[in-house]
Amino acid sequence: MSVIPLEALPIDELRQRSSTKWRRYPADVLPLFVAETDFALAPAISRALFRAVELGDTGYTPPEPGIRNAFVDFAQRRYGWSIDPAGVRWTCDVIMGVVELLRVVTQPGDRVIVTPPVYPPFYDTIVEAGAEVERVPLLHTDAGWELDLPGIETALAAGARCVLLCNPHNPTGTAHSKASLAALADLADTFGVAVISDEIHAPLVQPSVTFTPFLEASAVAARVGYVVTSASKAFNTAGLKCALMVASNPATISVVQSLPDEVEWRTGLFGAIAAVAAFAPESDEWLDSLLARLDENARLLAVLLAEHVPEAKYEIPDAGFLGWVDLTAFGWGANPAERILQEAKVALNPGPDFGEQGTGHVRINFGCSPDVLRDAVERIGVITRS
Repeated sequence: MSVIPLEALPIDELRQRSSTKWRRYPADVLPLFVAETDFALAPAISRALFRAVELGDTGYTPPEPGIRNAFVDFAQRRYGWSIDPAGVRWTCDVIMGVVELLRVVTQPGDRVIVTPPVYPPFYDTIVEAGAEVERVPLLHTDAGWELDLPGIETALAAGARCVLLCNPHNPTGTAHSKASLAALADLADTFGVAVISDEIHAPLVQPSVTFTPFLEASAVAARVGYVVTSASKAFNTAGLKCALMVASNPATISVVQSLPDEVEWRTGLFGAIAAVAAFAPESDEWLDSLLARLDENARLLAVLLAEHVPEAKYEIPDAGFLGWVDLTAFGWGANPAERILQEAKVALNPGPDFGEQGTGHVRINFGCSPDVLRDAVERIGVITRS
């Protein structure tokens, strides 16, 4: 049975939202930058939040909000991943979870490996935890984007003490292979370091793509790794503040359990309520419909770029709603997003924010209606001919 793609809300309704996507720029700008999507909430989330408002249920998050069991069931159902519930705790958001884990697994001044181009907050997160950033860029091959395992080995041999992984990767949308993740785990084990894997985009991996949670890559990965994830990207609940930290080995579970209670207290109650509803089986149909829409939009973006911005380079991602587009052929400098905003009135994420490897690139959010995406690319196409 085919899945009907989810439809985005009308743009006049979206412009009534008060989130940063719709308030940062004036109304003549199409906002395709920050990772918010343009769809109505999954019905189960809306019902749960409406009921909480009716009850005035706006207090502190309880000690057992139901997130642990909801996520354990979701991971088994969607990924075939069996999680020990004892290894699951929650906090405000993924970045906060990463900071707390970095503070445990590194010492001040330790170097932490990142793989640019990568999610910009990773850089500040490492500094916030008291560590230093070590850059080992992804490799771009004929097969797509890959971890530079020899480069990571060199950095570890030189003293780096942790790897901060993005899986699926932001901004390329790469779901790293099981073999690559297992090889990374072996390197971490050899040098006695931890891997922290940000898997916030995992629910958005396309059904045609195999997704491997880092902790499932091998027995070694389970021993050296931690996963931090959330329902917030897939279900568009970032403002409600809830994320999960997951471990699957007695030693790493002990680390997660040792985190201060305050780490859990920071979780928003509405975030917890929304996460439980998002991870419930009744939200699967909505998520499948979203994935169908994103698959169509990812392919539409390729068609639109070929038609209107033919010198652009873009590869359809394995996951998510973010397109990584190389515009260096146009000679618009390091940050083409600046010219696109000024002349085309389309807001995109500047490539350089993701690291030096983002020079000449932009990140475009295609979690919108096909009409909005078409309008945005056509506007960009006009300035390529000016």
